[in-house]
Amino acid sequence: MASSRTVCVMDASGHLGSALVHLLLHRGYTVHAALQPHPNGFQSVEELLPSSNKNLKIFDADPFDYHSITAALKGCCGLFYCFQPPSDHSTYDEFMAEIEARAAHNVLEACAQTDTIEKVVFTSSVTAVIWNESRTGSDLDEKNWTDINFCKKFKLWHALSKTLAEKSAWALAMDRDINMVTINGGLLMTPGLTITNPYLKGAAEMYEDGVFVTVDLRFIADAHICVFEDVSSYGRYLCFNHVINCSHDADKLAQMLLPSSDPSPPQRLLGEGEHLPSKNKQ
Repeated sequence: MASSRTVCVMDASGHLGSALVHLLLHRGYTVHAALQPHPNGFQSVEELLPSSNKNLKIFDADPFDYHSITAALKGCCGLFYCFQPPSDHSTYDEFMAEIEARAAHNVLEACAQTDTIEKVVFTSSVTAVIWNESRTGSDLDEKNWTDINFCKKFKLWHALSKTLAEKSAWALAMDRDINMVTINGGLLMTPGLTITNPYLKGAAEMYEDGVFVTVDLRFIADAHICVFEDVSSYGRYLCFNHVINCSHDADKLAQMLLPSSDPSPPQRLLGEGEHLPSKNKQ
C-alpha cells in the first residue's frame, strides 16, 4: 500500500532534486530521496539533504539498475524524476543522449511495475522544444519538439539528450498508461553556474529568436509540486520566469557566468562558437 503523502525524488543529489526534497518535507510529505551510488557513499550530499528529518529516507538508486529503482519507489504514490549525469560521464556529448534516454526508459518501466505510483513529474528542458530548421522563435509552445537531426548536425548535445529522453519517457508512459507530466524548464539559475553549462550551446541564436529563458530554482521546484498536486495537470509545461531579450539582461547574465577578468563578457556569451543557420524570416 502506498501512502498518499509518500513520494520519491530521483536523483535527489542535484540542485533541483535537493530543493524538491526540502520543499516536500516542509509540506509534510514523506520523501524517498534516491541518489546515484557515489564512491564516498552519501557523504557528498550530507549538506544538501536534511538527514535528521524522520520523514526522509535515503536510497541508493542507480537509474541503470532496475531493482534499485523499484526499491526506492516502493510505497510511493508519486515520483519526481530529475536526471543527473553519472559521475563517470558528467559531460554532455554525443553519447549522453543514449545514456539519458536509457535511464528515462528504465525509470518509467519501474514506475509501470510499481502499482502504487499515481503520478510522475518528469523534468525535461526548453531545449527539447526550441531547436529546428525553421527557428520559429516566439511562436513555439508546448506542442513543439526539437528536431533530432538538427541537434546532431550542430552538436546540440544537451538538446538531443533531453529530447530523446523525454520522447522515450512519453512513449513508455502512453504505452503503459502512466500518469505523467513534464516540466520543460529554462536555464536553471543555480550557484556555480558558468558559461560551460551545456544548455548554453546556441545562446546567441536563442537570444535572437526570443527563446533564451531562465528559471529560478525555487520557482521551478514549486512548479513541480504544483503540477503533482493538481489532478487536472497533463502534458508538457514550459517553465521559466525570465526572458533574456535585451542587451541589459544579456550583459547582466554574462557578468554572472564569466570570470570577472574577461574583457568582453557579452560577446563571449552571445557571439562565440559555431553559429547555427540564420533564422527563417518567412
